[in-house]
Amino acid sequence: MRLPRALHGLALLALCAAYLEGGLTKLMDFPGALAEMQHFGLQPAAPLAVVVIALELGGSALVLGGRLRWLGALALGGFTVAASFVANDFWAMSGPDRTPAMHAFFEHLGLAGGFALVAWHDRLGTRAPS
Repeated sequence: MRLPRALHGLALLALCAAYLEGGLTKLMDFPGALAEMQHFGLQPAAPLAVVVIALELGGSALVLGGRLRWLGALALGGFTVAASFVANDFWAMSGPDRTPAMHAFFEHLGLAGGFALVAWHDRLGTRAPS
């Protein structure tokens, strides 16, 4: 039965969806990618935008392709944690923006946990159901 394998692939695609969308959007709108880097105070903006695009698309390709899946998963998970500290610094906020930023921070930690599990299962040799 092929359904479990298909579900495994769909789950990996869902896990990578935000990174595929983000990387492609930045690639198609590089000035927008530069503005995003500058918004978060990241300099030099152009090289960092290129690195983020490569990380989002390359990490997703590794996770979805299966070869070095663990490496792609750890790269995307680490990126997610780092980006959460930059973009969702709820501890430095007050007022109505604090609660949504706090929720986003912890949601992203959960996403990073999902990538950690993908890396763990890949390194242990656990394969998708067949």
